Amino acid sequence: MTTLQHYIAGRFVAPVRDLGRFSVINPATEAQVAEILMGSEDDVDLAVAAAKQAFPAFSALSLAARIEYAKKLSVVFTRRYGEMVTAITTEMGAPYTLSHDSQAECGPGHITATIEAALALDWETRSGPKGAVVREAVGVCGMITPWNWPMNQIAAKVIPALVAGCTVVLKPSEQSPLSAQLFAEFIDEAGYPPGVFNMVHGAGPIVGHAIAAHPDVDAVSFTGSTKAGILVAKAAADTVKRVAQELGGKSANIIFADADLEAAVTRGVLHCFNNTGQSCNAPTRMLVEASVYDQAVAIAVKVGAKVEVGDPTKPGKQLGPVSSKMQFDKIQGCIKVGIEEGAEVVLGGLGKPAGLETGYFVKPTIFAGVNNHMTIAREEIFGPVLSIIPFKDEEDAIAIANDTPYGLAAYVQSGNLEKARGVARRLRAGSVYLNGNGQDYCSPFGGYKQSGNGREWGKYGLLEYLEFKAINGYYAT
Repeated sequence: MTTLQHYIAGRFVAPVRDLGRFSVINPATEAQVAEILMGSEDDVDLAVAAAKQAFPAFSALSLAARIEYAKKLSVVFTRRYGEMVTAITTEMGAPYTLSHDSQAECGPGHITATIEAALALDWETRSGPKGAVVREAVGVCGMITPWNWPMNQIAAKVIPALVAGCTVVLKPSEQSPLSAQLFAEFIDEAGYPPGVFNMVHGAGPIVGHAIAAHPDVDAVSFTGSTKAGILVAKAAADTVKRVAQELGGKSANIIFADADLEAAVTRGVLHCFNNTGQSCNAPTRMLVEASVYDQAVAIAVKVGAKVEVGDPTKPGKQLGPVSSKMQFDKIQGCIKVGIEEGAEVVLGGLGKPAGLETGYFVKPTIFAGVNNHMTIAREEIFGPVLSIIPFKDEEDAIAIANDTPYGLAAYVQSGNLEKARGVARRLRAGSVYLNGNGQDYCSPFGGYKQSGNGREWGKYGLLEYLEFKAINGYYAT
C-alpha cells in the first residue's frame, strides 16, 4: 500500500500539520490500495509561495524552452504509460481498455495539441499604427480536478498553463490520487524547475478553498459539481481573480425520425453508459420523435441488454464499477426516485448485477415514459442511467433540450444535415455533436449556464492562462 505525499518546490513532502489520512479504495474490490496524507492551509501557503517564487524566471523563458519541457514530459509519460493505465483502473474502476485507449491517452493527447496551439498562436500582434498587443502568462494558477476523468482534467489544465508560462498549484481529487501522484513524478523526471508545478492533497473545503481564496493565486480553474463550483467562485471573489469552471451537465440527445434509428439509438445508449455513466457530457436524456419512440425504446433495450458489467482489470468493453460507495448510493437513490415518480424501468433497475456482490457495480438502467419534469431528467445522476423522452416536432425537441439549468453538451441525430446544423445553433450548450461525430483535442470544451464558464482544450484552453497587454507606442518612430 502506498502513502501519498504532497509535491512542493520540487520535492515530495509530508504535510505541515497532521490532519489525518484518507483511504483510497479500489471500487471493484472495496479494498484499500493507498492513503493520502491530508493537507491544510499551511501546505497551500507553501505551495503557492513556491509557485510565486518560480514564476518570474519560468515565465521569462522563451516559448521554445517551455515547449521543450512539455516534450520531455511527453517522453516520460509515454515511457511510463502502462503505470498510468494501471493507476486509473485501480483508483476509479475504469476498465483496462477504456483506461488505456481513452483515460490515460488524454495526457499525451493534450500535450501534443497544446504545443501545436502554442506554435500557431499570435503571441504579439499590431494594434493600430503604433500599438502592440502581447500575450503574457496570467501568473500563479490554482487547479482543482475531479475523479471521473482524472488525467484528462489534470492535463487539460496543467499543460496549457505551463506552456503559457504560468506556475501551478494542483489539488487532485482525493478519490483518484494515484494518477495525480504519477503525473507529479513525470513532471519531476522531465526536469521542470522547482516550484513550477506543485501538488497538495486534501479535502475540497480545506485545500480547495485555500487555493481559491489565496491572494497570491492569480487564476483558479475548477472542474466538478455545480454546487462545489459556486463555493469556489465565492471563495475567489474577494481577491478578484480569474475563475474558469467546468461543471455539471444533463445533456440532451435529439433523435429525429429521419435519422438512421438503429445506429443513432445504439451509439446514444453506449455513449451514455461509457465510463459507467460518469462523464459530465454524457447524453443522459434521449429525446426521440414521437412517431418512432416505441421503436427507439425497443432498440435501446436490445443494445443495453448486451452491455456487460465486470472486472475492470480485464481488456474489453465491459463497464466497471462506479467510483465509490457514496456514488453507488446516490445512483440507487436516483433510480428509486425515478420509479416513484412514474417512469418505467425497461432495463436494469435497483441493486447490483448478478454475481457482482463485491464492488460498487450498478445495473445499466434505462427508463421509458419519462417527461422533462421528472427528477431523473433534471438532476445529474452520474451513473449508467438513461432517460428516454418523446417529443412532437423540432420546436418541441429544442424546447425540451434547453429546459435545463445546464448547458455543457448536446447531440443531434438526423438524416438531414442542414436541419441538424440549424438545430445545433439553437441549442444552449457549449458543444454540440452531430450524427455521432466526436471531439478532438483542438475543439473548445466547456459549457453555458450552470455548466460553467471558460473553455479548455487546444487554443481555447491555452488562452485561459494568458493575459492581453496593450503596449501603446510600441511601434512609434
